[in-house]
Amino acid sequence: MIDLSSINGLTQDSREVRDGFLFAAFKGEKSDGRDYIQSAIDAGAAIILTDDSVTPISGADFINSANPRKDFAHLVAKFYSGQPDTIVAVTGTNGKTSIVNFVEQIWRSLGYNAASIGTLQGGMTTADPISLHKNLQKLKAEGITHLAMEASSHGLHQHRLDGVNIQAAGFTNLSRDHLDYHADMDEYLTAKSRLFTEVMQDGATAILNADIPETKTITQQIKRQATGDIWTYGRAGQNLKILSLTPTAHGQLCELKILNDTYRLNINLVGEFQILNALCALGLVLSQNKVDTEKAIHALENLSGARGRLELVNGHPSGAAIFVDYAHTPDALKNVLTALRPHTKNRLICLFGCGGDRDKGKRPEMGKIASSLADAVIVTDDNPRSEDPSSIRRAILDAAPHAPSASNTLTEIGNRRDAIHQTIKTLTQGDTLVIAGKGHEQGQIFADHTDPFDDVTVALNAIKQL
Repeated sequence: MIDLSSINGLTQDSREVRDGFLFAAFKGEKSDGRDYIQSAIDAGAAIILTDDSVTPISGADFINSANPRKDFAHLVAKFYSGQPDTIVAVTGTNGKTSIVNFVEQIWRSLGYNAASIGTLQGGMTTADPISLHKNLQKLKAEGITHLAMEASSHGLHQHRLDGVNIQAAGFTNLSRDHLDYHADMDEYLTAKSRLFTEVMQDGATAILNADIPETKTITQQIKRQATGDIWTYGRAGQNLKILSLTPTAHGQLCELKILNDTYRLNINLVGEFQILNALCALGLVLSQNKVDTEKAIHALENLSGARGRLELVNGHPSGAAIFVDYAHTPDALKNVLTALRPHTKNRLICLFGCGGDRDKGKRPEMGKIASSLADAVIVTDDNPRSEDPSSIRRAILDAAPHAPSASNTLTEIGNRRDAIHQTIKTLTQGDTLVIAGKGHEQGQIFADHTDPFDDVTVALNAIKQL
């Protein structure tokens, strides 16, 4: 479409335009790039890539596209052409960060120069095309041969991953999240499905969770629109199957059928959902050729959890277990509490809040889940952003008493630091506390400022003060 040798650079930010640049002008979430076309031309833009509704003006060549975001992503991929040799991606509501982290760990155990990118590397799960492809080129130059990536629904919907050479892709699950962006759950699933039907390479392998209803829909879409193998994992998995799980002191004894053989592995991860994450990661690795299958399988026994994903905070004098987890959706909170129950001898305690300026429908659902599954619930602040924190807490609290099997103790402590300190003071032998919602995050976001805040650090400080 464009001779890339004729342009000096590409950008979708008019402030970054220089002589001979291509400026991509399309509507964004916060501003409309089409409003800055004249500014881009004045700054030296040679080519304007925009949608069919825009009438060309003098000063630059115009390319009107039915899908300028998609075309821009592919142009960026060609302009910054370096990518690691093997790239896999994973999408779904929960589990993405753990899975890409596990994939990297398995690859490294096999001797590959591997990396993973996603939420833990900088906040936005899927970067804009230019940042993404500059990073891919940098990783390639640094000798990274194997890369695992998170693929968010936002990134897929906005075509940010188009042009990435993805050779295998995984799907974890679908539960309520991001309905402040997507119109409904069907639109949310459609965005996720693009990874398999439009983004990954022709002939790539799809690794799908067999235990969720959405897999049937995605499988049908793949068979209609793409080629390549479909692997499934889970209790009902065909290629990577859970036969039984037995809780141990620090993880689980897992009986698994992997491809055609049965294995008994001690895996130091808590909860069935983490074993599902590990199997998805293993599938992404095994789907690539020339992998030492036995070594990859036994690498599961040495996996360690990702930062802020059921991260154990040690040191409470009573021996009580404290976990920090990113669970910020109803399904994720349910999974975490269900996972920790078999490992809890006394009280299971849940401390959490909900984010402001995000899907408000999650709040009562999470209140009901916490009250139904935990013995004690402490409702506190998450990232209030521009909303009144007390109104967010009230939406959670109002639903909690009406939950089936509601918890015996329900407490509101608005200040998150105080909530963590006060709760840790009450822990006794056999208790398990999960501090949910923020996980790896290093700040707490308010209307006009962000305070440094790390749940793990706060919990450790609380233990020191006992």
